[in-house]
Amino acid sequence: MKNQTFRMTMLYDFYGEILTERQREFFDLYYNEDLSLGEIAENYGISRQGVRDVIVRAEAVMTEIEDKTGIIKRFMGRKDKLDAIEDAARQIKEMNVRRFENPELERLADVIARNAAALKE
Repeated sequence: MKNQTFRMTMLYDFYGEILTERQREFFDLYYNEDLSLGEIAENYGISRQGVRDVIVRAEAVMTEIEDKTGIIKRFMGRKDKLDAIEDAARQIKEMNVRRFENPELERLADVIARNAAALKE
């Protein structure tokens, strides 16, 4: 994946619900709200190391689940393929306008594009 923060936020989006409430809070503050370990520690009255331990454990739990399931990896691969399908449908529509002006070809390209977009949601 692109970088550590992106990877962690993807893990959180997919697996955040399995974390404890405290892990979710600290993880969200650190990665999504961009608070430092020291700021989180001060707000919760614990040590910086304590905050780090909670976040590292949350990362480990989510990483382990992704390693076992591969859901995010499959999601990202599917997204790329759906983007390619949408692009091909767009090209078919453009070619149809320039060469064929076939309403059935236009309709089919629309069906392909709509279904690919629906699968991405």
